[in-house]
Amino acid sequence: MFTISNLKTLVLGGLVAIGLIIQTTDAKAAETRTLTVAGGCFWCVEADFEKVKGVKGAVSGFAGGNVSNPTYKQVTAGGTGHYEAVQIRYDPDVVSAATLLDLFFRSIDPTDAGGQFCDRGDSYKTAIFAADSAQEAAAKTAKANAAAALGQNIVTPVLGNAKFWPADAYHQDYYKGKKLVITRFGPKRQSAAYKAYRDACGRDARVKQLWGDDAPFAG
Repeated sequence: MFTISNLKTLVLGGLVAIGLIIQTTDAKAAETRTLTVAGGCFWCVEADFEKVKGVKGAVSGFAGGNVSNPTYKQVTAGGTGHYEAVQIRYDPDVVSAATLLDLFFRSIDPTDAGGQFCDRGDSYKTAIFAADSAQEAAAKTAKANAAAALGQNIVTPVLGNAKFWPADAYHQDYYKGKKLVITRFGPKRQSAAYKAYRDACGRDARVKQLWGDDAPFAG
């Protein structure tokens, strides 16, 4: 016979189960970490790392400068001290910071001190913004590994933690956007404009030249 006591037991059991689900979800969310890197054009870095298993998302923005909430125009004009950067959010149970950093070095030209590929100037230089001592150690190891692999001097600095400012919504996920834009290649959807820019800039060609089969994202 179903009684009020039975009902209370069922309700209590349901509340406990819901509590456990919430705790598990919160714990999983708390495990998500971030890695902030500068690798030239932030569209390209974002597009590369959002393909990596364990990466929950990547945000294009700016880091390392001395102006609060800078605009793209301010940064590219120079004088703010910011790098075009990407903040990568990842699950450390799936992919480690060390793996992401190794992938990062093999997705850029870490021997170029003047920018990246066709993009020149301070805002397009490479850098790693280490969030803590463990990330700093991993970054230095990845840098040493890159130097040994290439047999060349690596100019990408390992910097301290820096305030990250997201770029305007227009720049987020540009590589898969559907909005029609006017470019020097003519009217194109954002995704097509991105591909045309990346090809013309020579990013993949240079990365492939440097890293060969170890280039993880170059076509």
